[in-house]
Amino acid sequence: MSSVRPGGEEIRRFILKHVQDHPSSINRLATGHFGITRQAVNRHLRNLVADGTLRELGHTRAKTYELAPLAEWSRSYALDQRPAEDLVWRDDVAPALGPLPENVRDIWFYGFTEMFNNACDHSSGAAIHVSIRKTAVTTEMTIADDGVGIFRKIQHALGLHDERHAIFELSKGKLTTDPDRHTGEGIFFTSRVFDRFAILSGGVFFSHDFGEDDWILENENPGEGTLVVMRLSDHASRTLKDVFDQYTSGVEDPGFTKTVVPVSLAQYGSDKLISRSQAKRVMARVEAFKTVILNFRGVPSIGQAFTDEIFRIFVREHPKVDVVVAEANPDVSRMIARARANIV
Repeated sequence: MSSVRPGGEEIRRFILKHVQDHPSSINRLATGHFGITRQAVNRHLRNLVADGTLRELGHTRAKTYELAPLAEWSRSYALDQRPAEDLVWRDDVAPALGPLPENVRDIWFYGFTEMFNNACDHSSGAAIHVSIRKTAVTTEMTIADDGVGIFRKIQHALGLHDERHAIFELSKGKLTTDPDRHTGEGIFFTSRVFDRFAILSGGVFFSHDFGEDDWILENENPGEGTLVVMRLSDHASRTLKDVFDQYTSGVEDPGFTKTVVPVSLAQYGSDKLISRSQAKRVMARVEAFKTVILNFRGVPSIGQAFTDEIFRIFVREHPKVDVVVAEANPDVSRMIARARANIV
């Protein structure tokens, strides 16, 4: 336990920073972090509720806390008037976001203009609705359109089996249905730079948390259009360059030349990764990159045909693509080693 008594402002900052991820256990978390009593933490929680910074939900043991919205803004834009994303940003969105550190403001400018432009160019809808919700520590933006749905459009344009395949391809990057006008980088990098990025469209929900895996959920009530959600701490320290640099091959080759493929997204339910068709789906389009990192987190095992298709056949046919393995368990690593030993 620290011998220095924490200040009230330090405790309140800790609560606000962590309450979103620990809504029901924030008291216990703060108690353990600062070595103070639950009663002391409760006083800070009551004060934050009283001044409108936090909201208290439930009672006694079932009590939870959440950040209260301090400012909210929304507006709709008719797509037949083809609103320019930079003007919407300058005149409406930037003022609604308010003062922010330069790196955070740059991230919002990039994310908003990319997603708004994407909806204008690809949704085939009638309107876009933008909303902003600010709390004491974070800002969340939603961009919704009433068009055909992003995953469905990609599925049909590329002849994919279903919408989940469209998400898998988006997770690799460099995917666009209009290569003459778009590079396919916007959604990929936007999903990587925010604290949370999510898309709800058609029958599936895609989400990516900063530094974590992509994940997909089935949407029980599929509807029309696309809903994009972006959330970012007002005090995030990263810059756009920090994120872009993660996907380059070095100073001498600063382009988007590296990607990370979350192999677990190729699994459906309890299906195991066994077939050559599954392997081809994992490696589809990755020859566009110089370095491909196959992340096997969450993959318990892989079959011989699946492994052979990637680590012998693909590697032999694409010698200029560096295939790197990450987070493979011992069983997966052994299968990969066997396939690599057979390369001639």
